[in-house]
Amino acid sequence: MAQTSLPPSAIAQAEAALDVELRQVSKSFDGEPAVRAANLAIHQGEFFSILGPSGCGKTTVLRMIAGFEVPSAGEIIIRGRPMGRVPAYRRPVNMVFQNYALFDHLSVWDNVAFGLRLQRVGRAQLAQRVQQALHLVKMENFAQRFPSYLSGGQQQRVALARALVNRPAVMLLDEPLGALDLKLRKQMQVELSNLQRTLGITFIMVTHDQEEALSLSDRIAVMQAGRIEQVGSPSEIYEYPKTPFVADFIGETNLLSGQIQQHQGTHLRVLTQQGLRVLVQHPPTSVPLPAMGAAVFLSVRPENIHLSPSPPDTDHNCYPGQVSHVMYLGTHVHCIVQLTNGAQLMALQPNRSGRWLRPQTPVYVRWSPADCLVLGT
Repeated sequence: MAQTSLPPSAIAQAEAALDVELRQVSKSFDGEPAVRAANLAIHQGEFFSILGPSGCGKTTVLRMIAGFEVPSAGEIIIRGRPMGRVPAYRRPVNMVFQNYALFDHLSVWDNVAFGLRLQRVGRAQLAQRVQQALHLVKMENFAQRFPSYLSGGQQQRVALARALVNRPAVMLLDEPLGALDLKLRKQMQVELSNLQRTLGITFIMVTHDQEEALSLSDRIAVMQAGRIEQVGSPSEIYEYPKTPFVADFIGETNLLSGQIQQHQGTHLRVLTQQGLRVLVQHPPTSVPLPAMGAAVFLSVRPENIHLSPSPPDTDHNCYPGQVSHVMYLGTHVHCIVQLTNGAQLMALQPNRSGRWLRPQTPVYVRWSPADCLVLGT
């Protein structure tokens, strides 16, 4: 069958819609791989997050895009231009570091103006651009203060202004909210999202905070041990993880190992190692059904597990047990349930419906076949 090919104009348009591409990019330090054959395509105006645990290679990816590290193999392309021979200071990107890296001996105004002065921007234009950058981050009234007299959130705003004043095509953010306390971090997440949408430029953020990535991002790349495990929207990553690592790292989940016992149309029957017989509805995706006898993992989110004091009216995915631990979380109650066959499951119940739950309470655990995912090993 003949393959259809795009005309050159369509190819150029598709490439122009990308701000950053990584093509088979790898990086090793002293022979130890830090990033392994990474492929990414990040679109213009996108808020893109690279998410993973410490040491997974995510910051190395960001530093290679910035030009602070040189790839051992592969190619990085920004705005359609290969970056192999382009030094960091000539790349159309700016980076905001976790510790902000502000100059303590310079005022807020001078910190923001620093890059423009290196570029020998004229005095009138410099003043206008610094004022605009400070206005964007709501720091006009602090222009003459020094960083040591600012709160963590204010220092973060100054670091953003210093990067934005250079009008980069791409903003790189390395754990930008990691140094802030929880309440301020939540506030700054909203401000960061609003700022990105106001500016319309591409943000690439590195973080290990799953909630932060889910709430801010248009798309997320999840990394483990130098590899990109999955790229997708927050809802795709959370609801349809492709690997056990992604399922376990993004939020909480119950992972059960087992084996496919039976196919029933779009449903599967799985026998877990703990002896649970589980009915699973395969989601309407292009992923093929696992073969009979295949070893798999099952993922069931705690919020999809229902607890009741009496047997529910269902024969599917219903098991007796006993509450072993209860944690009060305000809006929800987090429970650990010990099933009679020895398996342990986490369940998240709404606070109002979970008031009867106490340790040692006999319960029945159930979930819908549609709320359980089959993942490869």
